[in-house]
Order: sequence, then structure tokens, then C-alpha cells
Amino acid sequence: MKTTTLAVKPVRRDLRFTFDSKRMTNWHPDGPHASNFYNTLSVFFPEGEQFFIDSVRHYRDKKQINNKKLLAEISAFIGQEAMHGREHRDYNAAIAAAGLGGEQMDAFVGKLLQTMRKILPPSMQLGGTCALEHLTASLAGYILEDESFLEGADEHMAAVWQWHALEETEHKGVCYDVYEHVVGQDTKAYAIRGSSMIIAMSIFWSSVLPFWLYMNYRSGAMTDLKGWRAGGKILFGRKGILRHFSKDFIDYFRRDFHPWDHDNSAQLKRLEALAQRFAPPAKAA
Repeated sequence: MKTTTLAVKPVRRDLRFTFDSKRMTNWHPDGPHASNFYNTLSVFFPEGEQFFIDSVRHYRDKKQINNKKLLAEISAFIGQEAMHGREHRDYNAAIAAAGLGGEQMDAFVGKLLQTMRKILPPSMQLGGTCALEHLTASLAGYILEDESFLEGADEHMAAVWQWHALEETEHKGVCYDVYEHVVGQDTKAYAIRGSSMIIAMSIFWSSVLPFWLYMNYRSGAMTDLKGWRAGGKILFGRKGILRHFSKDFIDYFRRDFHPWDHDNSAQLKRLEALAQRFAPPAKAA
């Protein structure tokens, strides 16, 4: 394991954001299609974050982890994911209030993940968590390294995504370290890790794209060709997410892969300013 390779310690931060339902379809400068792509991702987070927490907590609570450093990182990871889930529930409430169908999508994700809990063994649930954490860490890296993704966006919405991206970066190695600690690094563990990635990506993208289409339909943006071009650039353009992630996807199948092989910890210095800006006011004694 590379748990001691970098001095990156996840920290639970209680930040609060506000969401305006009237801005849900136009908070991004590229219009509804771009706004709705990020909105669609948000729909997956509350239930998804809880699934991640549960998959890691399962092994912690069974006393299968005895590394004190890793146990501390797990506690911080759970705290961060809980905060992400809370803020994205508020975000998704604004999506629902805007009439974009977020509540139906959220219910679908919840049922889907409940099914996964029933049919998959804990090792594959953790493997799926590692796969999706790799995806979110990769997306986070693109957002942080290329400011054009959120350039010109509503400052509050941009801050939400920057905060989430920074904390996904901060804890990107935790689930993977848990996986290697409890499942292992042998051929069987590698096979579970690889197959979990293929299954997770198949399910995730086959859900995201129809949800995105539906949200654009509810926004009245289906015939907006300029908007579709802008949305297409986010996914398939020269700097598009899928073009970028294809490299990270392949990299994940290296036998000696670790999330911190790509060290972007220098980005984390931006967290302090966000924490000061969006931390709730201290309660009076």
C-alpha cells in the first residue's frame, strides 16, 4: 500500500452552500446543456456517497483494519462524504424545484444501489467504490487543472464543484488503500478490482447519459443545437471528460496502479480559502 507515500490527510469540513432553483438551468455560461450535465452528476451523489461510506464502513466495523493511519483516514473520508451528500441533497432539491425531474432520478439511483447491496459481495461493493472514486477523482482533477471547465459560471455553483473536486482529490487514495488492506493485491483481488471497474462504468454511464437527455428535455433545450455542441464539447471535445478519462480508465488496470501515482496534491492549498468563505458562522456561546 502507498498509505504513507504522501502526507495528505483528509479533513472533514462543514461547509454550507446555497442553491437557487431559478438558476439551475443557466448557471453555466455554456447554457442548459452544460449546466444540466453537472446537475445530472449531482443527482448521483447523495445515494452514491452513502454507498461508498457503507462499503468502507463494513470492513472497519468488522475490525478487519488495524492500521491506525488508515483508520483515521477512513473516519475523515466518511465525514467528507457525509458533507458532500448533505450539500448535494440541497442541490438536488433545487433541481427538483426547477422541474427538472431530479426526484425521480434520485429514487432510481437509490433503488439501483440497494440492488447492488443485495447481489454483490462486500469485496465487489468496495471494488465498485474504488472504481467510482477513481472516476470522481479524475473528473475532479480535470476541473481543478483546467479552469475553463467552470470559467464564467455562477460563483456559488462553481464553488460547490471546486470544493467537491478538492475533497475528492484529498481522499482519493483512501478506499483504494482499504481495498488493498482487506481484499489484497493478488491475482484474485486484481480480477475483482478490474471487473468492478467495468461493471461500475457500464452502469454509471448508461444511467448518466439518459438522465442528462431527460433533464435537457425538461429544460426545453432538446432542439438547441448550439447547446448540444457546447454539451458535446464537455464530453467529447479536445479537452472533453470522456477523452481525458479514457486514459485514466486504462491506467486503472495496471497491476501496480495507485490513485496517488498522479500527484496533484498541490491543488489542495485552495481548500483553506473555500473553507473560510463557506464555513457556517460560529454559534454564540
